[in-house]
Amino acid sequence: MANERDLPEGAHADFRDDMSYGDYLHLDLLLAAQQPASSEHNELLFIIQHQATELWMKLALHELTAARNHIIADDLQPAFKMLSRVSRIMNNLIQAWDILSTLTPSEYSSFRESLGKSSGFQSHQNRSLEFLFGNKKRAMLSPFEHRPELYGPLKALLESPSIYDEANRLLARRGMAVDHVAVDRDWALPYVANDSVARAWSNVYANPKAHWDLYELAEKLVDLEDYFRQWRFRHVTTVERVIGFKRGTGGTSGVGYLRDMVGVRLFPELWDLRTAL
Repeated sequence: MANERDLPEGAHADFRDDMSYGDYLHLDLLLAAQQPASSEHNELLFIIQHQATELWMKLALHELTAARNHIIADDLQPAFKMLSRVSRIMNNLIQAWDILSTLTPSEYSSFRESLGKSSGFQSHQNRSLEFLFGNKKRAMLSPFEHRPELYGPLKALLESPSIYDEANRLLARRGMAVDHVAVDRDWALPYVANDSVARAWSNVYANPKAHWDLYELAEKLVDLEDYFRQWRFRHVTTVERVIGFKRGTGGTSGVGYLRDMVGVRLFPELWDLRTAL
């Protein structure tokens, strides 16, 4: 047992009756959650990479949901901080692909069969992010039908306005001439670019001083989509590096499916106006 005189002055050492760092973070539970399905050395990297991603996505969803609520309330300053935080989270997730890319094809092949049909495609948090960003498709609910506690909240997200929908509704509440179809529609359908929304955002960018908070909101959303696209792109390149063009464990075409996802545009008018201005 270490001599208490060797501890930094004032450091607490007796936690028989007090909460410790490990207690607060439930580290026993957290660190016991890595259970490789094979005896291969490199599977632990794969598990930790994906578990850490899920933790960061949990925080991103927490921040995005709150930001959307602030946009609904026309209280944009807190939303800006939350959206900036999500952009930083996405940047962290982009850099995390560098770690997984150290996994060689031979190393991954040694435990890939242990994954069965499991795949990141089945991540309910990733699907929640997509729905919050506005990438809606009802068929994407089907992998969660066996889990009512996941299916219900996902269905609610699918059928609710995305964060971009709420930004466009805010434009209308501020007096911009936005078509009814852009502010009151079937939210479960994919967003379709709208000329009136394009004109409204173009007006914001043409007169930033007069619409400064809307201008800042637009830039925060562009930042977010920029990082999200980069995350998707690094996903594609990492998968191609590790498994080439093999079909994914979840049944998708793998790299082909992921490349299609890179091309998805979440906030189209905010990108198109850069050409139009």
